[in-house]
Amino acid sequence: MKIEGEAKLLRIFLGEADKISHLPVYEKIVMEARKLNLAGATVYKGVMGFGSNSRIHSAKILRLSEDLPLVIEIVDEQNKIEEFIPLVEKIFENAGCGGLITMEKAEIIKYTSTKP
Repeated sequence: MKIEGEAKLLRIFLGEADKISHLPVYEKIVMEARKLNLAGATVYKGVMGFGSNSRIHSAKILRLSEDLPLVIEIVDEQNKIEEFIPLVEKIFENAGCGGLITMEKAEIIKYTSTKP
């Protein structure tokens, strides 16, 4: 797969403890992105944050949180990202969890695969 030029960056903010059945929501989102052949997805774990309920989530040594903030980033062509957003919304709905989805303009400088 080769992608160049203008694209979209999808960022999905959620909590580490968010589950759909017994599967973490972040895993479900990444697996669905892979099924739809999106260019790639990366999950980042935060050390501290808060969301719409203003509850602090922290990884401080004396108070280990099991619900640290996570961010999933996916970059791909605009139409593929826009088609993926309703699926993410449905996953949030089915999991009964909150989250934040943002999209911004991105320019792909180079995207290559090690596969021939």
